[in-house]
Amino acid sequence: MNELKIKGKNAKDASYELMNMSTKIKNNALKIISDNLEKHSTEIIEANKIDIKNSREKGISETMIDRLMLNEERIKGIAAGVRQIIDLEDPVGEVLSMKKRPNGLIIGQKRVPIGVIGIIYESRPNVTVDAAVLCLKSSNAVILRGSSDAINSNKELVRIMKLSLKETGINEGAIELIEDTSRETAVEFMKLNDYIDVLIPRGGAGLINAAVCNATVPVIKTGIGNCHVFVDESADMNKALDILVNAKTSRPSVCNACESLLVHKNIREKLLPAAIKRLKENNVEVRGCPESAKISNDVILAAEEDFGKEYLDYIISVKVVDSVDEAVKHINKYGTGHSEAIVTENYTNAQKFLDEVDAAAVYVNASTRFTDGAEFGFGAEIGISTQKIHARGPMGLKELTTTKYIVYGNGQIR
Repeated sequence: MNELKIKGKNAKDASYELMNMSTKIKNNALKIISDNLEKHSTEIIEANKIDIKNSREKGISETMIDRLMLNEERIKGIAAGVRQIIDLEDPVGEVLSMKKRPNGLIIGQKRVPIGVIGIIYESRPNVTVDAAVLCLKSSNAVILRGSSDAINSNKELVRIMKLSLKETGINEGAIELIEDTSRETAVEFMKLNDYIDVLIPRGGAGLINAAVCNATVPVIKTGIGNCHVFVDESADMNKALDILVNAKTSRPSVCNACESLLVHKNIREKLLPAAIKRLKENNVEVRGCPESAKISNDVILAAEEDFGKEYLDYIISVKVVDSVDEAVKHINKYGTGHSEAIVTENYTNAQKFLDEVDAAAVYVNASTRFTDGAEFGFGAEIGISTQKIHARGPMGLKELTTTKYIVYGNGQIR
């Protein structure tokens, strides 16, 4: 048996044990995981330093290295996120309905774990913990396959979590890590139908598309975020500038960061100079349409492909639009269905934007950066689903469950 099949079998066996595990046992394991992450922070940081050193030698950008980096503060944040999940309601076992049929059958619907969840993701080692503990709380086993950039960090994090499971008597197969980070193994992982019930890819467009094209396991698409901020002609200028700068610069390497600014033509001469100034102060390169380029010499003329690009960097595209209708049309053409925002004081335009923009999260007068499981009150999230079937938006505990029908009879035959 190769690594995939061994760990697949371990996870499948563990999933049957987790299926009816009590909330008390799971929460105890989560507490020990959170404590051990802080207790072993020195080992985690040392492993992470190796990954950062290797990434710099490969020429990976500092923006992407920021996604990879773990320090004392971030580890404490990860541990705190685990503790938040302890306080969340366990969705497993919830009875959603119970009805009596005319023939006397009582038919109910109950929330149950999915089983074994495969996660394939890129550089962010915090995903290793977020995914594992969300799966554990929702009674799912998980098989993690991170990138080579974070392999040392991921090994150490999984070692600590497995140690914690052992302390609580939970089958260690509940959390497995694929240590072979080759592309061939990744493709094989996507076809592990005998063991994996659903695959969740979390990363850039290349990874998501590879999973969709290669997987034979059911896939939930997450994470590609070409997010827009549209500033309507009625917008409060200060509010618009603050939202834009936060959405673009607070953490440009994440999927809920703004990648494109749309500006109503009637305020372009008022808003754009101030917006470009604020963006340039934050080292953001501005690539704009011809109309925006006329406003400022700091605007580089954008190519068509810029409007559909998820930069994950200090770059933004800018386009002047004639109306809210054009803004909606542009977003629905170039957006990825993740998070979109309008800044406006016009109620009708706000409602039109909410109703007609096709995305998992649509905002009025707020930053797109709020699309996050913790910010939505779900604790951590396993990803932001940009598809429409099963789950959409931040995927918390309930989104990691499915349902089954439970039927009570007293001898009925058909």
